[in-house]
Amino acid sequence: MDNSTSNSQGIEALPTGGGLEVALTQYSHGAGCGCKIAPKVLDEILKSNFSIPDNNKLLVGNSSKDDAAVYDIGNGMAIISTTDFFMPIVDDAFDFGRIASANAISDVYAMGGKPILAIAVLGWPVEKLPAALAQKVLEGSRTICAAAGIPLAGGHSIDSTEPIFGLAVSGLVEIKNLKKNNTAKAGNMIFITKPLGVGILSTAQKKGLLKAAHLPVMINQMTQLNSVGEALGKIPGVTAMTDVTGFGLLGHLIEMAEGAGLSAEINYSMLPVAAGVKEYLQQRIVPDATYRNWNSYSTQTAFEKGVNVMEAFNLLPDPQTNGGLLIAVDEASLDEVKKLLNENGLLGFTEPIGRFTNAGEKTITVKI
Repeated sequence: MDNSTSNSQGIEALPTGGGLEVALTQYSHGAGCGCKIAPKVLDEILKSNFSIPDNNKLLVGNSSKDDAAVYDIGNGMAIISTTDFFMPIVDDAFDFGRIASANAISDVYAMGGKPILAIAVLGWPVEKLPAALAQKVLEGSRTICAAAGIPLAGGHSIDSTEPIFGLAVSGLVEIKNLKKNNTAKAGNMIFITKPLGVGILSTAQKKGLLKAAHLPVMINQMTQLNSVGEALGKIPGVTAMTDVTGFGLLGHLIEMAEGAGLSAEINYSMLPVAAGVKEYLQQRIVPDATYRNWNSYSTQTAFEKGVNVMEAFNLLPDPQTNGGLLIAVDEASLDEVKKLLNENGLLGFTEPIGRFTNAGEKTITVKI
């Protein structure tokens, strides 16, 4: 007799014994940062008539679409506060914990800060999945926190219908080194520090079509901390910075450009793309969130003649999980930034992918 049980959704619960291989992505309707609410819907949710008193110590808050809140604590220092959590983007519980943690911590690096502390956010379907798997998620998280030099110091857990994990992270930054996403200048060059296409790879995995050779490509990219952001924060010529996550390169670049009252040009041929991505695009393997993103940003985007529009349509809004840093750099600081990227092992990301321009008819123009 089978010792598993049924649940209200018709999914057979797993036995509580060990030794089972579990594909976590089959227990969630979304994956990674692709779980984000669509940009247009989010704008509606965040609307408020509530009048919040001015707080001159809140340096970054709801008034901008930045990566974290930042609060002045005196003596030229500020505390960075952020949280990020999502449903499994990979099948392995340990890797899920690593990816979700790296993704959350990277928001601190995107502000030019140094992470100091994390607490966990865990939702677990205890009648469907063994507690031992949740323990593996937390172990994965601890390895990434250790790599970032911070403790996983506590957290909160609930019994949920789908597995959910992430972190709330605190960090510190010298206010003079704080980087926002809305302070780019016309003429600044645009850099990115990771290739695109993680959303496509993770969708291929969920469909059972991801080749074995491409799994480590996906895992390694999503567990790589964006720690170079702390060093980039100390360069005055880095005028703005964010990380590329659920809204894709297109969405986060639009946030940067609109926040600064600018437009931007992308050189499509310069975009780094992860191994295997274009192969899966030919099979029409695309996350649902790509279409939601495109529907939010299509009217703000123009393509010059010669660009592979169909490929770009699937790649530019592809939701990234713990994607690369998107950086605006003054031309006078190009050599310093390139040197820093090289020193941090980012040898393939030392050439700009575009530039910010004065505001035009379209926010983003994609060139060949």
